[in-house]
Amino acid sequence: MRLKTEKTWSQQQLAIKLRVVQPEHKGFFTWERRRLLIHASKTALAAALCWWLATRFGLADGYWGSISAIIVLQSNFGSTISASRDRLLGTLIGALFGFSFSFFGALPWNYLLAVLAAVIVCGLLGLRSSSRLAGVTITIVMLVQSTGSHRTVALDRVMEVFLGIMVALAVSTLVLPDRARLRLRDGLAQEYLLLGAFFEAILEGFRGLPSQNLPALREDVLATLRGNNQLLQAARNEPSGGPGWREGLEMLSQFGRGLFDALVALEFSVKDSREDGYAQQLEPALGRLAVDIRNGFHHVGACVHSWRFTAAPPGMVLEEDIEQLEARMAEVRPTGFKFSQEEILRAYAVQLHLKQIARLLRASRVETSRVIGEEQE
Repeated sequence: MRLKTEKTWSQQQLAIKLRVVQPEHKGFFTWERRRLLIHASKTALAAALCWWLATRFGLADGYWGSISAIIVLQSNFGSTISASRDRLLGTLIGALFGFSFSFFGALPWNYLLAVLAAVIVCGLLGLRSSSRLAGVTITIVMLVQSTGSHRTVALDRVMEVFLGIMVALAVSTLVLPDRARLRLRDGLAQEYLLLGAFFEAILEGFRGLPSQNLPALREDVLATLRGNNQLLQAARNEPSGGPGWREGLEMLSQFGRGLFDALVALEFSVKDSREDGYAQQLEPALGRLAVDIRNGFHHVGACVHSWRFTAAPPGMVLEEDIEQLEARMAEVRPTGFKFSQEEILRAYAVQLHLKQIARLLRASRVETSRVIGEEQE
């Protein structure tokens, strides 16, 4: 088979390519530790700044502002916006219910009803993340002993939380800003490179070669998909970074999940194959399509990293590869009686999945280019 003569992607080569989208820092300050140090510094700055402002404004319990800043300040701007929204809405609902129910009945029954009503209202409004914060605010307003009235405690609580949120948003925006959409772009580029490595490992198994890294690669892809999905949720809360940015990132995420599903189906179809003779008759068309698909994963990853999708890889036309493979299968069909039914069915399954993967790869580049409004070359 032609695929046998192609140089496979070693782990070292994969690591070199991944550094393009995930820079490596040697020594103690690795990339993740550097990000951790930045996040810790920003959190400490926001907490201290909140405390200082609270003392300047004469807020008696200014430490609640620092607590709010610590809670809502996340590793990227989009997640900070989401956490700030949940905390502010929860605090407003909790302050309103705590103040209102303090006029009805006596403890602990009015407190119990206030928490029950707040959690139900948050759930009905689709604010489940805010329900716990509403309950905490009700507890402070109704149960914490204070020299002021319930109304004063409720207003002070809202002001302190609002101060913490504003400071956290300011620090997240102005001090070493980390945008979820930019991290997602690099994460998607890494995702396509890992999908290409996963594809290569599957083909090694189809050729009868040992592919011991296949389970590890599958787990790496799954972990990257989950991480990118979390970044996508955060990126939706950020202001758009340009024409079609949000739509392009969502489209690439959808194509990535579709490609992973197609690769898992391909892995299942070639399971337990051993140098199928029928598949060898499909060369060189089968090998050419497989190699171009592998190169296609690399190319899409580079397109995502540079955020330019118009240029197709030189010398690689996946639709022509598909047509040549279909023509080759028609040529060798009369010789099928020489091979087992299992081999023939496996070859057709591989052809079907390769066609699907090739078209998904091409569509991921072409459709993203259209969504972000690039001028076609």
